[in-house]
Amino acid sequence: MTAPVVSVLMTAYNRERYIGPAIESVLGQTFRDFELIVVDDASSDGTVAVARRFQDDPRVRVVVNPANLGDYPNRNRAAALAGGEFLKYHDSDDVMYPHCLATMLEPLRAEPRAGLALSASWCWPGGPCPMLLTPRMAYQREFLGGGLFMGGPAAGLFRAEAFRRVGGFPQSGVGSDYLFWLAACAVLWTLLVPGDLFWYRTHQQQELRSPMAAREYALVAGAAWRALERPDCPLEAAEREVARRNVAYNTVKLCLREIRRGRPGIGALRLARAGLGWRDWLRYLRPPRRRLMAGTPLDERRDYLMPGWPGDRPGGRLT
Repeated sequence: MTAPVVSVLMTAYNRERYIGPAIESVLGQTFRDFELIVVDDASSDGTVAVARRFQDDPRVRVVVNPANLGDYPNRNRAAALAGGEFLKYHDSDDVMYPHCLATMLEPLRAEPRAGLALSASWCWPGGPCPMLLTPRMAYQREFLGGGLFMGGPAAGLFRAEAFRRVGGFPQSGVGSDYLFWLAACAVLWTLLVPGDLFWYRTHQQQELRSPMAAREYALVAGAAWRALERPDCPLEAAEREVARRNVAYNTVKLCLREIRRGRPGIGALRLARAGLGWRDWLRYLRPPRRRLMAGTPLDERRDYLMPGWPGDRPGGRLT
């Protein structure tokens, strides 16, 4: 049997109410050469029964874990079951618009230098899509510009080989996606594609709204600082100095936000895990310095690079 081009990976835990529309949105894609692997994490409701109603479509496979693994271990399990050249996560409470796979896959296939494509719920600032970013440009956008690493796993379309090469997702709670972007975008070229390709549903049962989520986010608070300290950080030395200033400012900003929310303990934990010593605070706690064009591919005139879509140019590459 021929392997599909894309493996769509849907992990689920107690999503009986939402998983039906989520699966239907995948099956309604204009790009058809995919498999959908639903991995249930030992749900206690009717999630599995709803998912199995769709198994008359040969592209759908439902796998049930005998015991609960947790969110990101289950995402890695789903990736291990995949046979596609590309991996696309889709959460079991979201809705994928019909053009999502086609819009992400076409430019990524045409650009072999990129290990992953990223979309968002908004248009990427600084230029037109698709935008091909080197690791340095990705870090410029995250630390010196408007940010890049805020999306969840569903924001990405991955070459399966690249995803596995960087080790998949860390297993550090709800902040594991941010840790993944820090590691992956430091070594892989990233392709930014148009935004608003799926609907991110918000509801009270989301894991990120659980009492443990704020603590787990606080525990990974120092990840950005450590990434800037690494000898293989893709930023230049002067850029790192500005990035450290921005991280220090943002750390205090988030701590104050936790205090205003009535969670001073979480604020204190975030501060304790930030990774900065007192000399660092004295040196770097300054107003941030960010610019819109940070991490934007520019032409020789320092203007937006107009990349074109696959098929527009000989050779198919975007830049």
